[in-house]
Amino acid sequence: MRKGFFLVCGVAVMASLPTAGGKAQAATTAWTASACGAEPTMPSMDVSSVEHYNASVDKATAYEKAARAYNSCVARTANKEETAISNEAREKIAHIHEGSAAVQKRIAANFSRMTATLKTGSSKFGGASH
Repeated sequence: MRKGFFLVCGVAVMASLPTAGGKAQAATTAWTASACGAEPTMPSMDVSSVEHYNASVDKATAYEKAARAYNSCVARTANKEETAISNEAREKIAHIHEGSAAVQKRIAANFSRMTATLKTGSSKFGGASH
């Protein structure tokens, strides 16, 4: 019976693990980690007798091992893809930011030159205009 208790605890832990990416997507656009193979299928459980119960515990233990390995592969694959997307986005944002900063710098320099020119003109004319 102890073996069954540990199995139940293991299944509860697996159920509480976060999904890769954190957000659920619509079923029609669900991301998959094709490099990880097929997701293991949960076996049917039969507890109608001691023999069937023991066989079910063995099947559940095998499933738990396969599901943990699959889940680990999915998490690694998702993390790798998310990092690549994040890095690409960071590069695009940096490019946009550099362009925007250059425009702001040019405009600020133009304002400084205009102000200096007008200040010089104002001094030249004794502040009589405008």
